[in-house]
Amino acid sequence: MPADLTRSLQIDPATLPDEALIFGHSAAMRAIRDQIEHVALMGPPVLIQGESGTGKEVIARYIHIRSNRREEPFVKVNCATVPASLLESELFGYQKGAFSSAKEDRAGLIELASGGTLFLDQIGELDSAIQGKVLRLLQSGFFARIGGVCERNGQVRVICAMSIDLRSAIGDGVFGEDLFRRLQGVSMHLVALRNRKGDIPQLCDYFLQKFARQFGRSAPRLDAQTMRLLLEWDWPGNFRELENWIARAVILGDAAVLAAELRCKLGTKAPEDRQQHGLGALKESAWPPASPATTAIILRALRANSWNRRKTAEDLNMSYRSFLYKLREAGLPHRRRSHRGYPPAAH
Repeated sequence: MPADLTRSLQIDPATLPDEALIFGHSAAMRAIRDQIEHVALMGPPVLIQGESGTGKEVIARYIHIRSNRREEPFVKVNCATVPASLLESELFGYQKGAFSSAKEDRAGLIELASGGTLFLDQIGELDSAIQGKVLRLLQSGFFARIGGVCERNGQVRVICAMSIDLRSAIGDGVFGEDLFRRLQGVSMHLVALRNRKGDIPQLCDYFLQKFARQFGRSAPRLDAQTMRLLLEWDWPGNFRELENWIARAVILGDAAVLAAELRCKLGTKAPEDRQQHGLGALKESAWPPASPATTAIILRALRANSWNRRKTAEDLNMSYRSFLYKLREAGLPHRRRSHRGYPPAAH
């Protein structure tokens, strides 16, 4: 089964952030936590909506571990990344001879998730024919493999997620109203990070410790000025953008250059900046030319990436050409073997 289609495992609650971090201080998120407490054990399908990066999968996993299915599989499928022709067979399975390449019977992801949770991410991207089969599964609990006549009991809880408002997808004729109404029974709208900025300091602490452990590095200090910038930025990419920002700070070992980037963005507030879902390419003004701080940051990133220049440029969020220019400007050699005598010994 292609690895990019599914993630099947028994979730360790320790891998999820604490409740206080997931739901924070927002009244809307605390209401979602209360809603989960009421429905987790009951098993109805759940629809989670929210902007990209707001933590829809984290909420789906939280619902799973709060249910009586916590010891059973959690299977994730991203409906937006799998072709409809492949997704149908992977979801429902197939019988030998159902199509030319069906050489044997094969169970689908619904059967793999039996007893547990099937998480359909980006549900609005489902082909209309598959939507009908998912609706039947939700209504009756039964489905059939492709090419099969035997009805099978799904025995699975379905949690769906979408980054756009499904009502607009219905109006555009790309999502079925019947399926939407079936999912609407338990619907949650996650709060964007710009509307829960009071949680940013705690989130930063969590991500700093997470990536310090992951990369085997010390967590850099976020001074008061950097935190002010973090609180001022609107984070159009939400938690994922903040997480990536912190990861880069840990890799670099210093948040100063990233703080300078935020300062540059906040100074311009260009509309295109607000539409970006990542931090974007570093502005030249964020890098003091040929300064000791710039040289130290680049050198530290090169060492962290075993002198792989392309990977270092990606980690610094720069184009490869701009990165090579900065190497020359800082007087750094392009290759590790040329670096043995750098910096030159003081006389």
